Amino acid sequence: MERPAWAPPGIDISVPSVSRMYDFYLGGSHNFEVDREAARKAMEFLPGLPKIMQANRAFMRRAVRYAVAGGVTQFLDIGSGIPTFGNVHEVAQAASDASRVVYVDHDPVAVAHSRAVLQGDPRAAVAAADLRKPREILRSHEVGELLDLDRPVALLLVAVLHFLEDEDEPGAAVAELLDALAPGSLLVLTHASYEGIPATQEQAGGVVDVYRDIRNPLVMRGREEIGRFFTGTELVEPGLVPMPLWRPDSPDEEEDPFAFSGFAGVGRKA
Repeated sequence: MERPAWAPPGIDISVPSVSRMYDFYLGGSHNFEVDREAARKAMEFLPGLPKIMQANRAFMRRAVRYAVAGGVTQFLDIGSGIPTFGNVHEVAQAASDASRVVYVDHDPVAVAHSRAVLQGDPRAAVAAADLRKPREILRSHEVGELLDLDRPVALLLVAVLHFLEDEDEPGAAVAELLDALAPGSLLVLTHASYEGIPATQEQAGGVVDVYRDIRNPLVMRGREEIGRFFTGTELVEPGLVPMPLWRPDSPDEEEDPFAFSGFAGVGRKA
């Protein structure tokens, strides 16, 4: 298998990666054939997966603009993946020159590509770290350099918590991160769910099996379970809703039915 010039040395390009599959769903070019093969297999069960990912990104952009409009110009994006057009730093910096962004991912390809994209931008950086180890994230050089944790921060956990199993204690990780942030900080979150998917549970289960086979279990949680991640915050209107329904830019009847899969919300720390 030929190694692309942009692939960092030491990366096993024979093993699929969640962040590179996500890049493929979004129409990106920083993925390998093994990622495309796994993504296509998942799409055999849910052909609307790209629409779901697009809805995730669209929600993220709306939430970032909401944060900046409310005076929050610091962003900690965990599980950020491979930067694509219209990513957090572009949206935030377009809304305010004061915006500062730290991306966090544990995929070496995502980290390496993010560093290349962000080169020469003093207002954005990427840290190699894992959501399962919040303390390492908070103590990272990048967070220390760019973010002032004594002022409000928007914590972005977009399409990442469903890759943590219950035994990983995702709720504790979120709580530890929120505890380190100042009052007025925001939790911006999306999560996959069986609720709202325009397909049978069997079809959705086929996608879960694909991710399990590549050793990245996809954990579908219900709305009530997802809501618990917002403990310690107050949900802003309209609450925890399907992604297109969170402060939409256009009427929801224009959306593909698959875009309503899963939930999105923003909580404000008191």
